[in-house]
Formats: sequence, structure tokens, C-alpha cells
Amino acid sequence: MEDAVAIRFTSDARTGVGASFDCDTKVGPLRLTDRMVVTEWDPPRAMGIRHVGVVTGAGHFVLSPVAGGTSFAWEEELRFPAWAAGRLGGAAMAPVLRRVWHRNLANLKSLVEGGPAV
Repeated sequence: MEDAVAIRFTSDARTGVGASFDCDTKVGPLRLTDRMVVTEWDPPRAMGIRHVGVVTGAGHFVLSPVAGGTSFAWEEELRFPAWAAGRLGGAAMAPVLRRVWHRNLANLKSLVEGGPAV
């Protein structure tokens, strides 16, 4: 995830439900530390996270077998703080975040398939 600059675990656990970490994130000129806690852990099928820092919300990743391979689904719902214009800030950031996430997914696909990063 190219928007993730650094990750620091804030719990003794590195895997599983309850593992927590701070992720320094940079999108354009904006920087923040995204605090997350793992809420679901079902390797190799699913992982859920909860954002508990400046940005709040939840994310869910699921791998499912499909004909000829594996499907990867990623759902994320984020809420931005009032100082970042709350819902309005989230709506303004949505197109930017969508581009970042699409690029992250393209990079992941390339890594899984053995090609170069996008």
C-alpha cells in the first residue's frame, strides 16, 4: 500500500484479533497516523480491521475461490473528524482515496501474479 509510510505495532500480538498498530499514512500533502485494531482473523480467508484514531471506521478483506483463481474483495467505510470537514471532507477525499486504493489493488495484483509494481 503505497500510502502507508510506516507501521508500528502497539500490541504484543502481531497477528490475530486484538493486534493493534499505527500506520503512518501519506496521501499527497496530507499525513496522518491511522490507528487500527484487527477485529476478524480467519487466515487465509478474511481479515477485519477497525480504525480507531483520527479517522474512524472499519475495513474488511475477503479471499474467495472462483473459477480459475481467487477473488479479493475489500470494503472500507471511513469517517473523518470535524476538523477535516467531517462528511464533507470524506466526500471530497473519496475520489482521491479511490484512486489510491485502485493503485494499491493493482500493485497487490501485480505482486501476487509475479509482475512489477504499477
